[in-house]
Amino acid sequence: MALTTYSPIDSDWPCQVRTPGSRDWERSASKWLRELVPARYGSYPLLVRQPVLLARHAQIQLQHEIRVVRTALHTARAELPATGMPESVIEHTIKMYAAELAQLHHIARGVRVVMRALLDEGSARHGH
Repeated sequence: MALTTYSPIDSDWPCQVRTPGSRDWERSASKWLRELVPARYGSYPLLVRQPVLLARHAQIQLQHEIRVVRTALHTARAELPATGMPESVIEHTIKMYAAELAQLHHIARGVRVVMRALLDEGSARHGH
């Protein structure tokens, strides 16, 4: 069964999401995905009822967040000194952005494996 490849033991599988095939796993996936998108999107009934759409939106949202943080990281050393910020603050800012970038990449990998599991579940349910 293909679903056995998705496991909370997988380093990319989010701990907030139950194992596929377990009771309420899709609901736990939707709940986690809603936390990744701006709150107003989590209130759209269509996105709440269709976890694959929600996962797709979360993927797009994360791609944009990654671009924003990457830009902030790459421009910090050149632009922040002009603000009069002390070098130590600039260094901490760069470390913060680097850590955030790593975290966003980890979350994006989690969204990808959850999306794959949701798609597999949908295919199994529809006999594909």
